[in-house]
Amino acid sequence: MKVSRFVFNMFGVNTYVMWDPESLEAAIVDPGMIDQAEKDALDSFISRNSLRPTQLINTHSHLDHIFGNTYIKEKYGLEIKANPADDFLARTLPEQAARFGMRLPLAPQNLDVELHDGDTIYLGKEPIEIIAVPGHSPGSIALYCPESGFVITGDALFPGSIGRTDLPKGDHATLIDSIRRRLLSLPDETVVLAGHGGETTIGREKTANPYL
Repeated sequence: MKVSRFVFNMFGVNTYVMWDPESLEAAIVDPGMIDQAEKDALDSFISRNSLRPTQLINTHSHLDHIFGNTYIKEKYGLEIKANPADDFLARTLPEQAARFGMRLPLAPQNLDVELHDGDTIYLGKEPIEIIAVPGHSPGSIALYCPESGFVITGDALFPGSIGRTDLPKGDHATLIDSIRRRLLSLPDETVVLAGHGGETTIGREKTANPYL
């Protein structure tokens, strides 16, 4: 599995494109494009690499991670896949934006395919394991690719930090428990691809993350 990172919108969200080099099937994770230039950047990458987007996945449904959902859904004919516990966030996207003082032409969203803890989806022949990591939001999930040795953690775990829990239905104790039980149990060499910022490893966070 190959993966590339794009940094989009005013929140600096990491949007990931994962793809199988044999079939060229691709998954777009947390599309955060807010304007045409960002949409063009993602589309150009997909076109240059002859990728075939087959999946649209949200690690969670806070506004910065789903700005581009509708565009990707319509452009590539994909269904929005996410955990249903975050459906209330997707449905209130305009209200989320208003809380940040943003006046954008945003419409409520609805997920199309539910992803639950323990589910396995595939990109080409490679499995992607769905791991529930609630706390930052109730429906936060991580995408673990054991054969390629990386996990996309959304806003649960960052290099040297953890996700905020002061947004609606966030819970600090739940987040700490999720990280310790569900993420730090992965192999130490697993590369962590977070929702913001750079990458790290599970082993590094075990020993050096002051929040854990």
